[in-house]
Amino acid sequence: MGELGLLGATIEGYDCAGVSSVASGLITRAVERVDSGYRSAMSVQSSLVMGPIYEHGTQELKDKFLPKLAKGKWVGAFGLTEPNHGSDPGSMETVAKPHPTKKGYYTLSGSKTWISNSPIADVFIIWAKLQETGKIRGFVVERSQCPAGTLETPAIKNKNGLRASITGMIQLDNCPVPQENMFPEVEGLRGPFSCLNSARYGISWGVMGALEDCIEKARTYSLERTQFKGNPLAKYQLIQKKLADASTDAAFGILASIQVGRLKDEGKVAPEMISMIKRQNCDRALSNARTLQEIFGGNAASDEYHIGRHVANLFVTQTYEGQSDIHGKLTNPTIYSLKTFTDNRHSSHSRKSHHGRSSICIENM
Repeated sequence: MGELGLLGATIEGYDCAGVSSVASGLITRAVERVDSGYRSAMSVQSSLVMGPIYEHGTQELKDKFLPKLAKGKWVGAFGLTEPNHGSDPGSMETVAKPHPTKKGYYTLSGSKTWISNSPIADVFIIWAKLQETGKIRGFVVERSQCPAGTLETPAIKNKNGLRASITGMIQLDNCPVPQENMFPEVEGLRGPFSCLNSARYGISWGVMGALEDCIEKARTYSLERTQFKGNPLAKYQLIQKKLADASTDAAFGILASIQVGRLKDEGKVAPEMISMIKRQNCDRALSNARTLQEIFGGNAASDEYHIGRHVANLFVTQTYEGQSDIHGKLTNPTIYSLKTFTDNRHSSHSRKSHHGRSSICIENM
C-alpha cells in the first residue's frame, strides 16, 4: 500500500499523495471490497497514526515519522481502547508520570486492547492521563526505544471476524518516553476524537465497498444457481427485491459519503454528520449483507463464496470506532442530556438548538 501511495493519502507532503477526502474514500471503498481487515490496517496507519502526528505533532515528529509511515517501512498502531473502557475512553486508566530518574522523560503504564496492527507495529500513538493534571495527552512511542519488559503486544487470536487484520493488546509497564514525543498542545479527548472522525469517515466508504462486493457475488450466484425446473434464482422476485434493496442502500450511502467528504475538505463538516454516515452506512451494509447471505442458502457457510466473511467483518465495523448506538447518541446529543428531562426551559432551548443544528446538516447535505 505504501508503494502505491495509499497510506496517509490526504496528507500534503512527507511522500504522501495529498488527495481530497472523497478520493481517499474511493481508495478505502476499493480496498474493503477485498476485505475489511485490509482497510482496517490502512485506516489505522493513515488516520489514527499518521493523522495525529500530522495534526498535533511537532515538526520534528512529522519529519521523523511520516515519510517512513507513508511508504509502509514502519507500521503504526493506535492505543485508546482499554479492557475496562471501550465506549468510555474518558475513564481510561493508562497513566503518564514523570520518569523518576531520567529528566525530560515520562513513564507510561496501562493496557490497551483490540488494537489493530499492535503485534507488528513499530510506532504507537498512546493516549494516557497525566498524573499531575489528570488531562489526557498523546504520546508517540517507538518500539525500538522501549527497554525489555516495558512494552508487550500479545496477539488476540481465534477471532471470527476481521481475520485478515492482525489484532492485539498493548501492555505498558513504566515504559519510558521522551517529553518531546508528547503532542505539545492538544489535550483531552479532542486529540483522539479528531483523528477518529477521519477514520470513521473512511469506514463509511469502506463498508459500502464490502456491500458492493456482496451485491456482485449474490447477483452472480443468483444468475448461475438454478432451482425449480431449472430456473435461475434471479428469476424470482424475492431474490430481485433483496438485490434492489441492497443496491439502493449502497447508492445512497456512497452519495452521503461523497457530500460529507466535500464539506470536510471545505472545513464545513460537523462531527454529527460523520457519526450519522458511519452509523447509517455500517448498519445498512451489515443488514443487507445478512439478507443477501440468504440467497446462497447453505453455501453461505462456505468460505468459497466469501459472503459469510463479509458479514462477520461488517459486524466488527459496526462496532469499532464507535458502536452504532453510541453514534446515535452523538448524532442527537441534546436528547440524552439529563437536563432535557428535568428542566423544561433547558429542554425547550435544547430542542431549538438541536433543530437549528439539524437544519444546517440537512441544508449542507
